[in-house]
Amino acid sequence: MRILPGTKSVSHFCMVAVMLLVASMSWAQKPEPGDPGQVVQRFHESLLEAMREGSRLGYRGRLELLASAVERSHDLDFIARTSLGSHWTKLDPEQQRVFTDTFRQLSISSYAEWFKSHEGERFEFVEQQPMPREQVLVRSRLIQAKGEVVRFDYVLRQTKDGWRIINILADGVSDLALKRVEYRAILERDGFPALVDMLKKKIASAEQS
Repeated sequence: MRILPGTKSVSHFCMVAVMLLVASMSWAQKPEPGDPGQVVQRFHESLLEAMREGSRLGYRGRLELLASAVERSHDLDFIARTSLGSHWTKLDPEQQRVFTDTFRQLSISSYAEWFKSHEGERFEFVEQQPMPREQVLVRSRLIQAKGEVVRFDYVLRQTKDGWRIINILADGVSDLALKRVEYRAILERDGFPALVDMLKKKIASAEQS
């Protein structure tokens, strides 16, 4: 290719600029506004805020901070129903309400218990990919202070309010699958009151953090 006099340095500069732009885009892999990746990113920002302000806020302050964040990012009603599987339809409307309300309290209080201090941790967005049934998988990871990495993969589905998280996998272990096993075992062995009592005990335990 023939370079016109006086344009070589300009052409070289433009080529380098384009290469750097493309490289920066591929490295960052930032989620687009309004997509599932952004829902996860905003949730992570709230978790980090709770961690950084953990001691100042205390449990109640973290609970208040994270309540709105969890409501905006999770489909808690769907998770509650799914965790019980076929047992859900066997509950009467009042039992369904009690279970959903208690499950919501436990979900938020658990985050307030777990994310209460910050030692240099940070979240990284990895990738986003489609799944069956029009769901989306958002892969991320938590980089801990000493360099240890914990993989957090989020399954989201589209709702009338936008994309919402319906399952979280920590290093490949499904939170929803664990809940299904635990909740159904208690229901079948001890009945509905025992299940609700177990959830309330977990909430009380989180409040001591």
